Amino acid sequence: MQLEPLTALSPLDGRYASKVDALRPIFSEYGLVHRRVAVEIAWLLALSAEPGIVELPPFRVAERAKLQKIAGGFSVADAARIKQIEATTNHDVKAVEYFIKEQIGDDAQLRQAKEFVHFACTSEDINNLSYALMLRDARDKVLLPALDKVVGKLRELAHANADLAMLSRTHGQTASPTTLGKEMANVAARLERQRAQLEIIAIPGKINGAVGNFNAHAIAYPEIDWREFSRRFVESLGLQWSAYTTQIEPHDGIAEICDAQRRIDTILIDFARDVWGYISLGYFRQKLKAGEVGSSTMPHKVNPIDFENAEGNFGVANALFGHFSEKLPISRWQRDLTDSTTLRALGEAFGHALIGFTSLEKGLGKLEVNADRIASDLDASWEVLAEAIQTMMRRHGLPEPYEQLKALTRGKGITRETLQTFIASLDLPDSDKQRLLGLTPAAYIGLAANLARDI
Repeated sequence: MQLEPLTALSPLDGRYASKVDALRPIFSEYGLVHRRVAVEIAWLLALSAEPGIVELPPFRVAERAKLQKIAGGFSVADAARIKQIEATTNHDVKAVEYFIKEQIGDDAQLRQAKEFVHFACTSEDINNLSYALMLRDARDKVLLPALDKVVGKLRELAHANADLAMLSRTHGQTASPTTLGKEMANVAARLERQRAQLEIIAIPGKINGAVGNFNAHAIAYPEIDWREFSRRFVESLGLQWSAYTTQIEPHDGIAEICDAQRRIDTILIDFARDVWGYISLGYFRQKLKAGEVGSSTMPHKVNPIDFENAEGNFGVANALFGHFSEKLPISRWQRDLTDSTTLRALGEAFGHALIGFTSLEKGLGKLEVNADRIASDLDASWEVLAEAIQTMMRRHGLPEPYEQLKALTRGKGITRETLQTFIASLDLPDSDKQRLLGLTPAAYIGLAANLARDI
């Protein structure tokens, strides 16, 4: 069966294909092969600039330009050619080496460089750096901007609804009021903290040979400081140098990124469920779109599908991120291949996370606050002022304030009149008594409005 969106095995390449386009140049097979070529070319250029490697003189401007064009002008057709070579070699990184040599061809000025392509490298030297570049690009160019859009929407909602008093629910029961804006600010603050941690995670890389000891390097050019050379090269790619490895870079950095992204996803699952609940309570309406159907049999329904879609996709992403962070740092002795097939699925986790961000942003854009519904719930919950009354009684040393309010309110329907009768009976200074008598659930929001405006 021909591969197309309708026949794709993965929804990332089928139903949701358009939503993950930004990740395709990064995590596709093309994206991986492209970065392998870029790393190989960069390594060759670095070798030529090392005075101690006399057999490979520094490239002239035209030669450097030709080599850089192999990486910079890399096309899908070039990637297809590498896959053709791989069909013979049955080795993906060796195919990249042969492709570069093929591109150099019979160029008289570059001929001496051919056998320095992939010089002293093991495949993992190229692969770990390629995946590191993929992860950096996915984080910096795709996920962080998508997260920023969600945080931006939350900040807008926090500011716009900073003063809109709303009933809280702890354990599902009525609790001290908050504001809708403050609840949005809570989530924005959590995400900002996790974003800062994700952004600063250093992505490690290594290029130190077959088992991490520079064996081949040292035997060929013993006079060169290969550790320093390796450090400079890895850092020139914008990565953090791993000084101690086996054949593979141990992937602890990948695990750190996965764990940081999982925390972000978990916060947003929590948020998606809360918004789902608020829609169910009627606190939010959803903007209607002509032609959309909420149910195949119940015409009235407007389902919170964007928040459900986000929750589901974040869950799939986290299942994968969890496996990566638990599995990838583990390798038998100096190397096994279990990481190789696992790493190829990185794009799936990032893809589902990106769909989650996109769905959540879309859902937030469709919300309309139902202030009347929020106000009616609050006005029917005068019992939430019990906290304020008993705290004022504590201040002035009245006997058993908590116990008195518990007896008055717990499990009972409380009205404004009931509370005001109780307040009037208290031996409190007149100014404080008047403050309590004038208090309403909607006015009992503490510093919530300021907190929301300050996010």
